[in-house]
Amino acid sequence: MAAAIHIGTQGWNYDAWVGPFYPTGTRPSEFLTVYARAFDSVEVDSTFYASPAATTIRSWVDRTPKGFVFSLKLPQEITHEHRLRDVTGATETFFERVRELGDKLGPVLVQMGPDFQPGELPALVDFIGRVPTDLKIAIEFRHRGWISDGVLALLKEHNIALALSDGRWIPRKMMLNLASRPTADFAYIRWMGPNDRSHEVEAWSEALEELSEKVSHIYGYVANTFSGHSPATAREFQYRLGQTPVDPDLLGEQMSLF
Repeated sequence: MAAAIHIGTQGWNYDAWVGPFYPTGTRPSEFLTVYARAFDSVEVDSTFYASPAATTIRSWVDRTPKGFVFSLKLPQEITHEHRLRDVTGATETFFERVRELGDKLGPVLVQMGPDFQPGELPALVDFIGRVPTDLKIAIEFRHRGWISDGVLALLKEHNIALALSDGRWIPRKMMLNLASRPTADFAYIRWMGPNDRSHEVEAWSEALEELSEKVSHIYGYVANTFSGHSPATAREFQYRLGQTPVDPDLLGEQMSLF
């Protein structure tokens, strides 16, 4: 495959993963370090609620190996409260802060709510015009009215990825078809669940194989509801895509390597 494929989960800070994924006895302060032994990327949900502090970013960098990538959600203050109409400068502040991740910064996800409808196209156009060209931006729509040739062309013009979300908002078949029409030189996929049928993982794996010939990087993140246990599903994706999943039983043994 041509693209570098980064498979991970949506978040890492789950106590319920101790035992099934994290070795028994793993402390919350160790979760990220252990997680990074199994996956090379993660989607950070906490930034949806507030921009991360500089000390937090430094902690993330220090606890992960070279080559690890963080994808961050744009704060809801921008997406849901101001609906992309930045009246406080929060967008610029966020972008400047996350640049502190350096080469560990992956895409920024702009997750819009289902009430953000196509009538607000001017706000989207204005936002896109303010996005720094040095950052990777992916936008997730939860209203199917946004899936149009005009919007896809707008995103492609600015090298912004349409986030492919396998959730309840837009039919999976439509999302799978859109995988053959990337709007950026990278792709972003979110598996939201809660289905657990293996043929769904198989269908997406086939779509990613085709997509990998059209982009340079693919970032895919499994929600903790998808199949009920996101690390297991992420490992299944790794296996189907020709990657070598790390056995959870070995994660504790690898603790001494970092």
